[in-house]
Amino acid sequence: MDQEPVGELVQRASQQLTELVRGELRLAQAEFKEKGKHYGKGGGLFGGAGVVGFLMLQALVASAIAALSVVLPVWAAGLIITAVLGVIAAVLARSGKKQVGRAAPPTPEQTVENLKADVATIKESVHR
Repeated sequence: MDQEPVGELVQRASQQLTELVRGELRLAQAEFKEKGKHYGKGGGLFGGAGVVGFLMLQALVASAIAALSVVLPVWAAGLIITAVLGVIAAVLARSGKKQVGRAAPPTPEQTVENLKADVATIKESVHR
């Protein structure tokens, strides 16, 4: 029987493993690149939808002012719609402030305690 030395087998296996890993990395890179293109296009389309939606809301405000101006002077209709939008903006800002306040980052004391617990867990698992 023709048997190869163990050193050559290990070297060949190592080389094949390296080639396999490189191939997998190239494949992953290609997949990420393709997905990145789709995410980019999707983000652009969402941005366009946002702009058109904003224009739609402006047209809606203009329509509301025009509708109110049938029974009121145009300046009064504009003032009423502005006040309504101001109230909506204030409510949204207040709600946003509450949400941001709830998302406060952990205090340094909590982080230090968490790190101490992690170190203790690691030490315990090493000494087993």
